[in-house]
Amino acid sequence: MLQSRRNFLRLAGLGIAGGLIAPQFLSCDNAKPGSDSPLHNIGLQLFTVRDLLAQNPEETLKNIAKIGYKHVETFGADPSNGNHWGISTDQLKKFLNDNDLKTHSGHYDLQKYLDKDITDKENLEKYIEVAHNLGQEFIVVPVPPMHKLNQLDVASYQYMAEQLNKAGEMSKKAGIKMGYHNHFWEFKEFGNGTKGLDILLAFTEPDLVSFELDLFWINKAGESPQTYFDKYPGRFSQWHVKDMDRANSVPLDQNKLDPKTGKRDTINLDEITRTTKYTEVGTGSINYINMATFANESGLKYAYVEQDEIYSADKYASIKKSFDYMQKNFK
Repeated sequence: MLQSRRNFLRLAGLGIAGGLIAPQFLSCDNAKPGSDSPLHNIGLQLFTVRDLLAQNPEETLKNIAKIGYKHVETFGADPSNGNHWGISTDQLKKFLNDNDLKTHSGHYDLQKYLDKDITDKENLEKYIEVAHNLGQEFIVVPVPPMHKLNQLDVASYQYMAEQLNKAGEMSKKAGIKMGYHNHFWEFKEFGNGTKGLDILLAFTEPDLVSFELDLFWINKAGESPQTYFDKYPGRFSQWHVKDMDRANSVPLDQNKLDPKTGKRDTINLDEITRTTKYTEVGTGSINYINMATFANESGLKYAYVEQDEIYSADKYASIKKSFDYMQKNFK
C-alpha cells in the first residue's frame, strides 16, 4: 500500500501481524454468504506482489487476472504525480482494462495529513483525482503517522478523526468515500478500555468515513471482530483477508503495564517482527468460514486477499492458493 509503508515494512522486516479467532466466532453457525458474495468475488491487495510490480506491472496484472481475480486494491501512488510503480495513472488504467480488472479501492499515504504537528500536508486533491480516474470508490488511509507511533494519544486519534471527516467531505464531491485501515496499534488502550480505533469510529461521520478491517491484525491484537461489528454495524465496508501461521498465532500483549512507570508498554516493532508470520488463506489459524457469518452486519462490500510477506519463491502460486480457497468455500 503506498511507498512509505513499503519502506517501513521492509525496514521493520514485518509486513505488519495476526492472531487466533476469538471464541465467540467458533460458536457461530457455519453459514456462507449468498451468490456472488464479496468473499467469493475476492480481490487482491497489490501490496502482496509489490516486488513483481516493481519489475513489470503489466505482466504482473496479466498474471493476476489469469488466476481469476476480478478486482485489485492499489497502493503506492506518488503524491507528486499520481504515478504507481513508475507508470502513469493512464497506463495503470489501460493495464487494468486490458485484463478486465477493476479497482474499487486504493491505499494512499496521508501520514502528514493526519499529523497535527505537520503543516506541509499531502496533496489530497491529487489523490482524489487519481482515485476518480481509476474508478475507485474508496480512498483508504493504511497507517497513522508512523514516525510518532509510540506518541499517539487520545488527542492524536481525535485529530485524525477530524481530518478524516474533512477529507471525506472533499472526496464525497467526487463520489468517493474515505476509509481507514487498521493494524494492531489502534487497539492499544488509553485507560478505561478506550482504544484508538474506538476513537476513530466514534468521532468520524458514517456517511463520510468507512473502515477497512484487517482481520489478521485485529485478531493479532487479541480483539474480537464480532465485538466491533456489533458495536459499529455497517461501518466496515471492506475487509483484508489474510491468514496467520499456526505456529505464530499468540496474540500481542501491547496493553500490559510497566511496573516501574505505571504506563503501558511501548510498541516494539522488532520484537513483533520476530513473532509474526503470514500464510495463505485457509492454511492458518483464522477460521474464515465462521468469520463470514458477520459479513452483512459488518456492511461488507469488498474483500481482498493480502499477504504481507510471501515466503515461497512462486508468489503467483501463493496468491492462487488463497484465491482457490475463497472460491471453494464461498459462493
